[in-house]
Amino acid sequence: MNTTPHTLDQQPSLADYLRASSSGQHRDTETRSFITELMSGDLSLADYTRYLGQYAWVYEALEQLVDRVSQVDRIEIFDPALDRLPAIESDLAALGVQDWRREHPPLPSTTEYISHLQSLTSADSVRCLAHHYTRYLGDLSGGQAIAALVARHYGAAPEQLGFYRFDAINNIVQYKRAYRDRLNALPLAPADVDTLVAEVDAAFTYNGAVFDGLAR
Repeated sequence: MNTTPHTLDQQPSLADYLRASSSGQHRDTETRSFITELMSGDLSLADYTRYLGQYAWVYEALEQLVDRVSQVDRIEIFDPALDRLPAIESDLAALGVQDWRREHPPLPSTTEYISHLQSLTSADSVRCLAHHYTRYLGDLSGGQAIAALVARHYGAAPEQLGFYRFDAINNIVQYKRAYRDRLNALPLAPADVDTLVAEVDAAFTYNGAVFDGLAR
């Protein structure tokens, strides 16, 4: 990762700049028909299981990427407490899935997403950070609402919703604040910031495509 401090003329912090620059993509992604219908109670627990099955593939690829980058670039923000694949696998088992790889093969859109993650190398720390930010900060934020709605609408039991529980994190609000502080402290050059913004947009695009694939 470049060690030249970033400079942003009009934004008070990198976290604020990133949130503002991705707000349109974020809004577009979270209003895709599949996710809005799921959150409105118009689908089923089986549909939620399909959703979780696709994200098992995504988090497997993402966490492998984080491991690759962490071997050469020790970035404090890459906290193992955020890892989600073990929780997803436990949830899927509780939802009656015996072999998620066989029962929930990746959709074409999921395959494109994981292929992109797998194409990134240990030198792609900034791009890795973009996907880390998009997924995990989302899980710590909107993911908490998703868990409540899935439990309310579809009767999901606590053991089926471990994806959204961060047992190693005592206070999610404080953790998110610390995450943004660590993000702001990263020594990124302006070119790195541009790369980060572009890759966050790409991450939202990939996630939106997965939602569209699930809708079909």
